[in-house]
Amino acid sequence: MSTTARTVGVGLISVGWMGQLHSRAYRDVPIVYPELGITPKLVIAADTAPSRVEFAQNVLGFAEGTTDYREVLAHPDVEVVSICAPNFLHAEIGIAAAKAGKHFWIEKPVGRSYSETAAIEDAATEAGVITSIGYNYRHAPAVEHARTLIADGRLGRITNVRASFFSGYANEPNGALSWRFDRELAGSGVLADLFSHASDLCQYVVGPIAEINALTSTVYTERPKLEMGSGTHFAVIENGDMGPVENEDYAAALVRFGSEGPGSGAVGTIEASRVIVGPECGYQIEVYGTEGSVKWDFERMNELKVCLGRANAEQGYTTVNASPKHGDYSRFQPGPGNALGFDDLKTIEAKKFLLAVSGGPQENSNVHDAVSAAAIVTAAEVSAASGQWQKLDEIAGTTASRTA
Repeated sequence: MSTTARTVGVGLISVGWMGQLHSRAYRDVPIVYPELGITPKLVIAADTAPSRVEFAQNVLGFAEGTTDYREVLAHPDVEVVSICAPNFLHAEIGIAAAKAGKHFWIEKPVGRSYSETAAIEDAATEAGVITSIGYNYRHAPAVEHARTLIADGRLGRITNVRASFFSGYANEPNGALSWRFDRELAGSGVLADLFSHASDLCQYVVGPIAEINALTSTVYTERPKLEMGSGTHFAVIENGDMGPVENEDYAAALVRFGSEGPGSGAVGTIEASRVIVGPECGYQIEVYGTEGSVKWDFERMNELKVCLGRANAEQGYTTVNASPKHGDYSRFQPGPGNALGFDDLKTIEAKKFLLAVSGGPQENSNVHDAVSAAAIVTAAEVSAASGQWQKLDEIAGTTASRTA
């Protein structure tokens, strides 16, 4: 898996939490994967807030800073760009990055709609640039182990799947009316934010989703207004002026998987909520087959519950601790029980992106996966409005599991 030793110039657009996380991931790649010979060089970072530009230079280690993202795309030493800006800027910046010939790693949702996401895909395809999407949960070693068990037929014929992403980040009624609740700025609500992660994981582990029938609801229809840039969606405002929430808080769907992949013909359910009380980051997937099943929960991300063979059903599940046998675990820890965390998944994601950019295997998620996720979100919205099943066309170039 080695590549020719090289330095890759990195540009960053938006120096918030996710931008900082991308920066740390780049810095960790040569430490965690020294044999790749890839050394990211933090060249220039952009943010509209001068204080964040200073932070990028003085703390994160970028050589230059700017308040104009166009300077990042025009910089001759920048080969790859991380796009961590809010949703409503993704299409503008993503298309501009492609036209500038920059490979880019962009957070999801890539666009506020299917059409925006497809426009970014078209620009990236035309420019021939490598893309990577922030579907970091794929990279958990326990998830990679589950995918291998399913692909190898250890669960038999896959019959049904359950996935959910329950988060309470918006369960406070006085939580601020940030851009995430504005349709023009965010697009859909929990569908794009959390449901898209769950559907992506289903497709990565089981196979392409072919049909969907969904419903949605908005639990808190008004929230106190927040001036753009003055806080986050975690801010709580007492006795503030109220404004309307324009997208959904909860979504649920029945799905049917297509004829490709180990989940051929399987059915399932997907749920997501941003206002639930109890789960903090309750991201779960359960896959059931004729010969066994697996269960994974991100709140215990280093564990996989496995039952193989009908004869073992009486003993129930075995809890398998992630270990050096699974995924990239050995790059971070020498033995089971030394847990990986969220940030480590981003380092794996950075590695896959840089490896693809450097001519190595393309194991990274890509803009075609983002288009597939956007198509599912759009179909869910249409179904929720009409009450009818919606068929999904196959998207070429995705990394949805297709191993028989």
